[in-house]
Amino acid sequence: MENIASASILSADFCNLGRDIKKAEEAGCHYIHFDVMDGVFVPNISYGIPVLKSVSKVASETLDVHLMITDPIKFVKAFAENGADIITFHIESESDTDETVNAIHSFGKKAGIAVKPNTPVSELEPYFGMADMFLVMTVEPGFGGQGFIYETLDKIAELKAMLKSRGLDTPIQVDGGINAETAALVKKAGAEILVAGSYLFGAEDMFAAVKTLIG
Repeated sequence: MENIASASILSADFCNLGRDIKKAEEAGCHYIHFDVMDGVFVPNISYGIPVLKSVSKVASETLDVHLMITDPIKFVKAFAENGADIITFHIESESDTDETVNAIHSFGKKAGIAVKPNTPVSELEPYFGMADMFLVMTVEPGFGGQGFIYETLDKIAELKAMLKSRGLDTPIQVDGGINAETAALVKKAGAEILVAGSYLFGAEDMFAAVKTLIG
């Protein structure tokens, strides 16, 4: 698949959120990344369903929802009914992974499974052919603007090789510390969907920044 830029609105200007989403889409971002944090699974709180509902009225591209919450299966229905196109949850959460993927699919949405930097990608193998996307966190989840963890490059490459050996082309998404330098590295390792926040929304020329990510 072609590389995709997913703009993380965690770094957008919330006083002008609709404007920033449109700006990202016009610059070539085909995904809008929506981080949900509950203050329990990760040590931060972000935003939830009311904001997603508002965003869905503005965004025309894919709404890429990343649930960093303790029990995601409880909220699948609400996120699915309020605009999410892809719902990604963490394998480290308390929800049963199979049941959560099935719940997401039952609403006609794509299901992604995420792993934290210290979780082996081998834990994803039972869900090959079941999940629609795998997300390898390249920073510890919970805060924007962190530095990229270079050790995760080996995990991306390992996951890519595992998928390829099974004849699967399930896309790999990466999230955390993505910029011009690290984008080249994660793409070389096998990632296709690159989440970026501060790199995109802080760029003087977002068109050029997106081109750098996906080029």
